[in-house]
Amino acid sequence: MLDTLAVVLAGGKGSRLEPLTRDRAKPAVPFGGGYRIIDFTLSNCLNSGIRKMLVLTQYKAMSLDRHINLGWRRFFCRDLDEFIDIVPPQQRIDEHWYQGTADAVYQNIYALEKERPSYVVILAGDHIYKMNYRTMVEYHQRVNADLTVGALRVDRQAAREFGVMQVDEHDQIIGFQEKPTHPRTIPGDDDHCLASMGIYVFTARFLFEQLCRDATDPESAHDFGRNIIPSIIASHRVFAFPFLDENRKRDAYWRDVGTLDAYYDANMDLVAIDPLLNMYDAVWPIRTYQPILPPPKFVFGSTGAGERQGCALDSIVCQGCVVSGGRVERSILGPLVRVNSYAHVQDSILFHGVDIGRRAQVRRAIIDKGVSIPPGVQIGYDLEQDRQRGFTVSPGGIVVIAKADGVDQVLQAGLVA
Repeated sequence: MLDTLAVVLAGGKGSRLEPLTRDRAKPAVPFGGGYRIIDFTLSNCLNSGIRKMLVLTQYKAMSLDRHINLGWRRFFCRDLDEFIDIVPPQQRIDEHWYQGTADAVYQNIYALEKERPSYVVILAGDHIYKMNYRTMVEYHQRVNADLTVGALRVDRQAAREFGVMQVDEHDQIIGFQEKPTHPRTIPGDDDHCLASMGIYVFTARFLFEQLCRDATDPESAHDFGRNIIPSIIASHRVFAFPFLDENRKRDAYWRDVGTLDAYYDANMDLVAIDPLLNMYDAVWPIRTYQPILPPPKFVFGSTGAGERQGCALDSIVCQGCVVSGGRVERSILGPLVRVNSYAHVQDSILFHGVDIGRRAQVRRAIIDKGVSIPPGVQIGYDLEQDRQRGFTVSPGGIVVIAKADGVDQVLQAGLVA
C-alpha cells in the first residue's frame, strides 16, 4: 500500500441533513457520541495500511478542518512520506466550485500527480461502515483492472438512489445505470440489485487520462457514476468488488446517513444489544479526536417513589457527562452532556454540551451542540407543537433542534412549565 493514495471526497453540502449541516460539513456531523462521520472512512484507510490521504473539502469546512487537525495529524509522519492533507477548492483549473465527483478530483490533479502513486482509492467521507481497502487493491491488481468499483447488494427499491451495475460471471462490469427509475436486478434474484458504493480503485495513469478526457467534454456532468464509468465499461477492464465487512457479521453493514431518519436509525443501531456495527472491535478500531475530559458520572441513587435516580439504560454515554438524578433510556449522549433531576430522555441523540433541565422530557429527538432545554419542557410528545416552535420534524417523526433553536427561542415561545 506504499504506492497507494487515498482521495476522500468531503465537500458535499449535506442539505438533506439540515439543520445538522447548517454550520458544518456533512462528514463533520457527530456520530455515535464521540465520533464524526468521516472518522469511519479515515479509520478504514489507516487500518488498511494507507498512509497518504488527501481530504477534499468545500462547504462549511472549518469544523471538519479542526477535527482532522486535532485528531488525525498525529497518526502520520512526514519524514516517512506519510500525510493527511486537507485540500480546499483551489480553482486552479477554472473559477467554479466542484461540478461533480470527477471534477473535484480533476481540479486537484496536480496534487495527485505530485505523489506519483500507482493506485488511487477514491472514497466518500460520509458513509458508516468498516472495509479493508487493502483487499480491494489486491483484487484490482490480481484481475489487472483499470478500475474496480466497490459493490453492495441492496433491495430493488433502495437501488434507485445508487449506481446499479450488471456484471458477468467474472464480476467484470458490463452495464451501469446511475440512479435508475427501474433498476436491473441481480440475475436469479428479482428483489436485489448490485449497487456501487462510490468506492473506486483506479490505476493512477488511467485515472489521469480519463479525468483529462472528461474535463474536455462540454456535455459531461463530470461525475464518476454518470459519466466516467459508463463511458469506459465497453472498452476497458472495469470490475466489481463485493463488499467485505470487517465486522465479520453475516450481513455487511453499510449506511448512507444522508437523511435525518437514516442518520437517526444508524445511531440507534449502536445501542442494540448486539449491533451489526461493532464499535468495540480492537482489531479494527475507529479512531477520532478524544478531548481530555473526566469520566461520565451518575449521581442520586434513591429508588423510592418520586425519588431522584441518575441512571442510563441501553445507552451510550460519553466522557464528561453528568446524569444528575435524571433517567436516560436507549439514547446516545455526546461529551459534556448534563441531564438534571427528574428529567427523562428516551430514544434520543444529544450532541456535545447539551443540557436537559429539571423535569424536562425528551423522546425521539436529535439535539445539536450546546442547546439547553429549559426545565419542564416536553420535546417529541406533540409533533405539531414542536413544528410551531420552529423545530425540524423529519418524515419519520424525529424532532431536530439545531444550535440556533436553543434556549432563547424556547423561552420566548413560552414553553417553560
